[in-house]
Amino acid sequence: MPEGGPGRSQYRIDELARAAGTTVRNVRAYQDRGLIPAPRRVGRVGLYTDAHLARLRLIGSLLERGYTLANIAELLAAWERGQDIGALLGFETALAAPWAAQDGPTMTADELARMLGIDGGGPEGGGLDAVLTEQAVALGLLERDGDRFRVANPSALEVGALLARAGVPLAAIVEAAAGLRDDVDRLARRFVDLVDSHVFEPRGEPPPPEDVPELAALVDRLRPLTTQVVGTELARAMERHIRQRFGEHLQRFAGALRTSEGAPGAHPGAAPGRRGA
Repeated sequence: MPEGGPGRSQYRIDELARAAGTTVRNVRAYQDRGLIPAPRRVGRVGLYTDAHLARLRLIGSLLERGYTLANIAELLAAWERGQDIGALLGFETALAAPWAAQDGPTMTADELARMLGIDGGGPEGGGLDAVLTEQAVALGLLERDGDRFRVANPSALEVGALLARAGVPLAAIVEAAAGLRDDVDRLARRFVDLVDSHVFEPRGEPPPPEDVPELAALVDRLRPLTTQVVGTELARAMERHIRQRFGEHLQRFAGALRTSEGAPGAHPGAAPGRRGA
């Protein structure tokens, strides 16, 4: 059992590892790398304190967030120099936070096929084409989850289903999705380049510690605003192109209707192929 009063607990190495949710081997490895200080020696026994436990829990939290031990060593060194590690972790949180919903629904191959209006059997079951399915997985539109598929972007699937039911071949839809991914990637890079060139780079590398909270707030604020900007511009562009392209179809349809109405014996409301008396 830990020895000592509250706030002054002492742990043998196995007790410390158990309290921190790690292993004795990891404790020794972290100590060898200088991530935690050496214990106080009492004879042949090393005694650790609550400070060691707090440090181990911090290391575990950083590892879960994707930091390497080398990254953690740099952060802890900055902390010991008096820099605000909390601000730095806040910046990391702003960078790592997802910009879109991550947990889409899961569906079987049969359910996907029915949604896309595909009937009959097939190599993927439900009539799904195996090659196209693998392309969708490679693009990140679908993710395999056992014998099911997780839908990464439910809205994209709804649009794809709408187009498929309207008669657009599934291969053309997957090809368009790949092109859309490339287009959006270029657009995102344009935003990032703009901020990097005019906000981050002028501050030097690395930026001053006092600037880190401001930079984190900027990245976090960009999240909803850039999404709104792109959505609005896409809606305006769709409006222009739909009016132009589908307006041309409407004009041709109206012209054909006028020609039909002007044919000998035709009159408004007459069924196609019938002539007036």
